[in-house]
Amino acid sequence: MEEINTDEAPPSIGPFSQAIRDGGRIYVSGQGPVDPESGEIVGDTVREQTARTLENVAAVLEAADRSLDDVVKATVFVRDMDDYDAVNDVYADYMTEPYPARSAVEVADLPIDIGVEIEVVASDQ
Repeated sequence: MEEINTDEAPPSIGPFSQAIRDGGRIYVSGQGPVDPESGEIVGDTVREQTARTLENVAAVLEAADRSLDDVVKATVFVRDMDDYDAVNDVYADYMTEPYPARSAVEVADLPIDIGVEIEVVASDQ
């Protein structure tokens, strides 16, 4: 097991790694729309927040010499399922076919005041 860490994505806000490489997979912890330099939440809309979130996911994957093209499974956590279509629109701009398997779950709250969080599993091969 190997820890993946980068200053190009926000630091973890708890006792967990940004990502772990293990068994031919990279497991990226949930990322949100936080600017890694300022620590501030980015975006007033869920579209803007989704874009920043996926940029953070991409930065963690890049630190592991991987990209969003290597994602095989994604989990999207949204605070309001009414935002599902907006999240999908932005997600489709960042992901390529064949699209990863994915779950989307509405949650009552997230660790910080954001509208979306995304975690992924990527192939390391």
